[in-house]
Amino acid sequence: MTGASSVPVSSGPTTSGPTITRATVTPILIGDPPLLNTQGVHQPYTPRMIVELETDAGVTGVGETYGDTDYLTIAERLAVAVVGQPLSCLNRLGTLVGGDSSAPESTRLDVGGLRGVRTSTKLTASVVSAFEVAALDALGRTTGLPVHALLGGKVRDRVEYSGYLFYRWAEHPVPDAPADDWGDALDPDGVVAQAQRFADRYGFTSFKLKGGVFPPEEEIAAINALRAAFPEAPLRLDPNGAWSVATGISVANELANVVEYLEDPTLGVTGMSEVYRKTGVPLATNMCVTTFAEVPAAFAADAVQVVLSDHHFWGGLVATRELAALCRTFGVGLSMHSNTHLGISLAAMTHVASTVPDLLYACDTHRPWQTEDVITEPHTFSGGCVDVSDAPGLGIELDRDNLARFHERWKAGDVRNRDDVSAMRVARPEWTQPAMPRW
Repeated sequence: MTGASSVPVSSGPTTSGPTITRATVTPILIGDPPLLNTQGVHQPYTPRMIVELETDAGVTGVGETYGDTDYLTIAERLAVAVVGQPLSCLNRLGTLVGGDSSAPESTRLDVGGLRGVRTSTKLTASVVSAFEVAALDALGRTTGLPVHALLGGKVRDRVEYSGYLFYRWAEHPVPDAPADDWGDALDPDGVVAQAQRFADRYGFTSFKLKGGVFPPEEEIAAINALRAAFPEAPLRLDPNGAWSVATGISVANELANVVEYLEDPTLGVTGMSEVYRKTGVPLATNMCVTTFAEVPAAFAADAVQVVLSDHHFWGGLVATRELAALCRTFGVGLSMHSNTHLGISLAAMTHVASTVPDLLYACDTHRPWQTEDVITEPHTFSGGCVDVSDAPGLGIELDRDNLARFHERWKAGDVRNRDDVSAMRVARPEWTQPAMPRW
């Protein structure tokens, strides 16, 4: 791919409602800070993809998702297939993708995004999510209704988010990389200082630390330091499955009265189930339960007490509401996972979160770490919350100048896939993908 993909109108089914006449897929690169995780470090730029759906009435809706090569390939195929379809074809988006459904599913760990076991089904769902959001945005603009109204109506006017803390370097080890003024955070004092700045600037009252970077005892010390600094704040620790079952049990016992939950302390349903059974500490996941097919085994084993929904993973906002109903039925908690997203995704997250009555935990968000956006008025956090828009659609406007600039960056650059392992090798040439579990 060398540029934005735009598909003009073609023949298709007739409908009394709006018809999709053009689908545009634009890959972009956005700046990303040097945030550390168990696989390595974020690259200076990360790929995202912006989807636009235009109707025969001249209305355009927008969506956003991952921009890695595998996702773009599927998106280009779906962009062809949706032209001529009714705007209300949400339930058919997955089947419109086409492709070889008999192809074997990959079971490799997605290194770059730490997104759990990666399969063709999951790739498709992440692409479908962007098209669904774009369609809902266009439907809302057409009817004058906000997206939350199309989903049944909001039950809260503000959605609470959690301050997402990272161990990080002060700067990327490459010239001309994007920079910020946060400095490094490589020990408990640095983590606490980061949290304090999040609290002062955005009003966050709960915090999540991305772990799996340092030996567990160091990360336990960081959580305990956060507890001392923020005695009432719900705290979470997420090592992305970097610990063995034995280590997960040990850490859970150490932090039993400190954390709200541990997120993916170890890989897989069996290990998660054992950690919970032996400690009673609630466990959350965005790795071992990211599709409906993975729900039965995890719930039956009592391996997950909180599912971190993500409309990208699950195929959109409607599927996220279906997941919420399923969790409610089985008495499993629900919150929301975050990725390195822009304002389009934050708007979508906020709309669907506003419609879930039993969203008992603050949602995750990377958004405060990003200094660039593709919407004209980026969201603001107040009291750790984002207000739910009542404007038509998502309530945002695409910044076409920024979109064009970030697309030109994509065309001029050589980053096509997120790869935290390779990014770490720039500073540490001997670095290899860590064997899991690390500890």
